[in-house]
Amino acid sequence: MPRGTRKKSTTGIYHVVLRGINKQRIFEDTQDYHKFLETIKISKDKSGYTLFTYCLMSNHVHLLIKEGKESLGNSFRRIGASFVYWYNWKYSRCGHLFQDRYKSEPVETDSYFLTVLRYIHQNPIKAGIVKEIGQYPWSSYQEYITKPEICDTAFALKLFSEDY
Repeated sequence: MPRGTRKKSTTGIYHVVLRGINKQRIFEDTQDYHKFLETIKISKDKSGYTLFTYCLMSNHVHLLIKEGKESLGNSFRRIGASFVYWYNWKYSRCGHLFQDRYKSEPVETDSYFLTVLRYIHQNPIKAGIVKEIGQYPWSSYQEYITKPEICDTAFALKLFSEDY
């Protein structure tokens, strides 16, 4: 059965999930997390997408992202090719790392945007990894509290207050 066509977002904003093949771990140590974030940043600079939030879990990744000058498909091919090449080299393995293609869900309204943002940041709590969001080091939550590094936090913060 052929896979269905992706739903296109009128805003260009998507909640994207990348899952490890067979639900396997895709981050074994802190170097892996850092390398994935570095890969996201490099791809962001080349593809021109806007990253609003992220959460890297041991076997999957959540991103809230807006398409840039190229399609998400091209952006994720770049991310996948770069990170998987490095990962396979590091762990002396070959083959796929991610299950299927990335999953994406259109985000059409500001209220749904905030729902997805909250869901992504709360993922480590719901998984029982931490008790408070700020304790988890592999999400963009700290970028909203301190200084943004790879995320555009201004869009979301302006939804809370026009004074931002």
